[in-house]
Amino acid sequence: MNDVKCVFPIAGSDSVGGAGIQADIKTIFSLGHYAAAAITAVTAQNTCGVRGIQAVDAAILSAQIDAVLEDIPVAAIKIGMVYTCDNVLAIRDALRRNHYQNPLVLDPVLVATSGAHLAADGFLDLLRKELFPLCTLLTPNLSETEAICGRKVVSVGDMAECGRDIIQRYGCRNVLVKGGHSEGDAMTDVLVLESGEVKTFTARKIDSENTHGTGCTLSSAIATYLAEGHPLEEAVSLGKEYVYQAIAAAKDCKIGRGHGSTNHFWKLKMEN
Repeated sequence: MNDVKCVFPIAGSDSVGGAGIQADIKTIFSLGHYAAAAITAVTAQNTCGVRGIQAVDAAILSAQIDAVLEDIPVAAIKIGMVYTCDNVLAIRDALRRNHYQNPLVLDPVLVATSGAHLAADGFLDLLRKELFPLCTLLTPNLSETEAICGRKVVSVGDMAECGRDIIQRYGCRNVLVKGGHSEGDAMTDVLVLESGEVKTFTARKIDSENTHGTGCTLSSAIATYLAEGHPLEEAVSLGKEYVYQAIAAAKDCKIGRGHGSTNHFWKLKMEN
């Protein structure tokens, strides 16, 4: 167990199991590491959409984070859906109280693929102010990037410009703008480093209905590779490959009547 790292996702629960804390735990486990967890909200959802959300009380969320950080040496944290302003502050205070200094990947979950809003009123402003400056890496998709920056994002150049803007305005160290929802046969993600340097990652799109939770999965995979000690650019590249293979392994499956999950365990099957 000496080589096993503890990666700590803080996110919402997905009742259908393809996204949220369930995707985080599956990803971390399949990459050979240990997952703790703190739940920010409980959702009622399936492959067709989100039916309801109940936030976890901020005091309980704080207690979850304290319980883990006081006991276990956490090598990386991934933050997903936070949902309420109270829980933004609870996470901020718990990280400060426990003097957390290791990598932190924040996936600023605002809207589900189905169109359901996954954040309360006033949430984004507080998230930008209180948690963005704590990030090693922020991983917004195109619609989230547009919401954060207040402008339309069409091209790779727009993605890079927005990444730089987020770093300068909100104090993130690095930003990965994800282009998976863009038009065309290829998808390009743009990594903007704190130095201002820009790296692009392009892959062919896979024709699949099973893409539920890809953002959660990618951020957890990147956090896990950072926990292993990989440099950021390499962790992003490895994380993207993990997600690509997870989509490919699930493309012919049929789970539910809507957007099913990726196959988080493709790597384990290859190794057995």
